[in-house]
Amino acid sequence: MTEAEIKANIPLHLPSDEGSKKVGLPPGSLVYIGPERTHKPKITLFNYTPERYIEKTVDSIEECLPFKDEKSVTWVNVDGVHYVELIEKIGSIFELHPLLLEDVVNTHQRPKMDEFDDHLFMVLRMLTYDEEKKCIASEQVSIVLSKKFVISFQEDEGDLYDPIRARIRDNKSRIRDFGTDYLVYRIMDVTVDHYFVLMEKLGEKIEHLEEKVLHHPPQTILEEIQNLKKDLILMRRSVYPLREVLAALTRDDNKLILKKTQKFIRDVHDHTVQVIETLEMFRETVNGLKEAYHSHINIEMNKTIQTLTIITTVFIPLSFIASIYGMNFKYMPELESHYGYPAVIVVMACVAILMMIFFRRRKWL
Repeated sequence: MTEAEIKANIPLHLPSDEGSKKVGLPPGSLVYIGPERTHKPKITLFNYTPERYIEKTVDSIEECLPFKDEKSVTWVNVDGVHYVELIEKIGSIFELHPLLLEDVVNTHQRPKMDEFDDHLFMVLRMLTYDEEKKCIASEQVSIVLSKKFVISFQEDEGDLYDPIRARIRDNKSRIRDFGTDYLVYRIMDVTVDHYFVLMEKLGEKIEHLEEKVLHHPPQTILEEIQNLKKDLILMRRSVYPLREVLAALTRDDNKLILKKTQKFIRDVHDHTVQVIETLEMFRETVNGLKEAYHSHINIEMNKTIQTLTIITTVFIPLSFIASIYGMNFKYMPELESHYGYPAVIVVMACVAILMMIFFRRRKWL
């Protein structure tokens, strides 16, 4: 499998059969593009101030409407974007732009940020390690940031953000004293922090492959190297654009991100750069593993060819001697000798031994 084929299999690419669903439709048309899902979407509401908080799972998005304009922070998390009708209703209630909603239901977006009149829209890639498939799984997280509310959209139920919810429940937590921009910072921070967990997993896989390459690599090791390279490319495509998003959030002209929150976001930006640098190091290491494997194969092949060459070289003079005594001439003095056959065998053995001694001294053996 070539590097181009690996890139073609990365989930961030838009499959041709799914991309055809939008052909001919006007901009802002909501068409779900992503893996087939049938579970019912789950809507979770958090509303909090420094003094109190409300947490509940709602049956309809209309139940969140009373919290929309309160002087508090409202976080609405939607697990499941395959119900287009629900996404349309959320857009209508919270006055979200149709192009924003279009990107929410298209789950093959790269990390990015779009600015609208009174809110920001961000796309992240939440990466987790699939223990069953032994590879990295990618899920899109879409975030809408306004002064009063934050709406997050995820593809599946279950995420990495339980520590954030635990902090909201704690009345002594810092998150309760800040606004919506700090909540978005915490979501991004947890997402990037989990990248380091994946980096540890990939680092362990690289060390394991290094041991295999150096000590009798199996035939399947090239496939393992290619799968690891595929994971690195997926992470690279998920992290590189995020650096631009974080840099944009720290601009002074951004009215929805306070200066005190920008300091925290810069820290996330630094972590992202660190992940990128580690990815580049891993990428070079994996390329080195691939070259080392091919070198090992070439060395083993050269040893085999060398052995066969030595055997062939030894038998050339022996074949020459045998061919002489295989000629059908009547008058050959050795043919009448009682010790002719043993003598020829002894001569052939001596020739072979002398050649082996010569090869040994030249360190060809």
